[in-house]
Amino acid sequence: MKVIVCAGGSGGHIYPALAIIHKIKEKEPKSDILYIGTTDRMEKDLIPSLGIKYEGIPMKGINRKNIFKNIGVFVCYQKAIKKAQNLIKEFQPDIVIGVGGYITAPVIMAAKKQKCKILIHEQNLIPGISNKLIAKYADKICISLPGSKEYFKEEKVVYTGNPRSEEIIHAKKMAKSEIGFQDDKKLVIFVMGSLGSTTMMKKIKEIIPCFSKKDYQVLIVTGNNYYEEYQKMEVPNNVKLVPFLNDFIHLLKSSELIVSRAGASTIAEITAIGIPSILVPSPYVANDHQTPNAKELEESGASILITEDEFNGERVVGAIDNILNDRSLYQKMQKNAKKLGITDSATRIYKEIKKVIKD
Repeated sequence: MKVIVCAGGSGGHIYPALAIIHKIKEKEPKSDILYIGTTDRMEKDLIPSLGIKYEGIPMKGINRKNIFKNIGVFVCYQKAIKKAQNLIKEFQPDIVIGVGGYITAPVIMAAKKQKCKILIHEQNLIPGISNKLIAKYADKICISLPGSKEYFKEEKVVYTGNPRSEEIIHAKKMAKSEIGFQDDKKLVIFVMGSLGSTTMMKKIKEIIPCFSKKDYQVLIVTGNNYYEEYQKMEVPNNVKLVPFLNDFIHLLKSSELIVSRAGASTIAEITAIGIPSILVPSPYVANDHQTPNAKELEESGASILITEDEFNGERVVGAIDNILNDRSLYQKMQKNAKKLGITDSATRIYKEIKKVIKD
């Protein structure tokens, strides 16, 4: 099978794309896969480092603040379509798969022009701009959350879940001692997206001293851009800082609680393994799509939603203490999270890929 996968911008798009690639390789090891991403975002380094064939196309996202700058975006978009067409002609894929980010729009548009079979995957409850734009060209649309059905043509939609969920189910559990913690003490992980957050860096720095006398351990994944800033402060012995964690899902399986943004991959991971969470939706993402993600978990009793404005020591540390110290509440949150999880998502998507190619 020859497959082009396109996704870019952030881990929320890239890691589900990788999960799909891994499943294809598992099922059909001789498959030829080409990943198309941008030339200036995290996928340009990550994907080649994994030994996956990669092509970068210059592309910009829509500027919501200055509409006149979108003239340049449109020109870039047209050039991106032409380059994608050339790559598609040369590669001759059986199917083109779009997994989100603004790079997917020109690639899927080019795929349509080349009369390719097309499948797209939507990670969030509310679809992103690219997927809204290209949905009409897709032969099949896989969704992560049931509520996304209303945004697409019903006959094209299939509820598969987020493929990241299957990866964490099969991931080997990582001992807390591997990163210098005690295995017999509870662990809370803070992570505010794959790239980190300026606003949340300041807020988390303010609450770090609150953990000094707690009997649990805290790992803060700062993001590469903010690690140096965190390094300037002293932290309690039970707190550790890391810029990035390649084995994140392995350690997550050993932790008791996560405090995180409400990105799609995070939602998939925590529901797959049933870990209680405190979700802090990013107010800066398109269509505020993380808030509906978080609300779905909160309303199901799997999570506590705290807005960025509400995020302070009293509110956050109080919520952590309440969850970890109330065994009944903790078990209910675990159970409710698992109810929302799909543990074979990547397999479901692989089956849909085969159906689209066959049809």
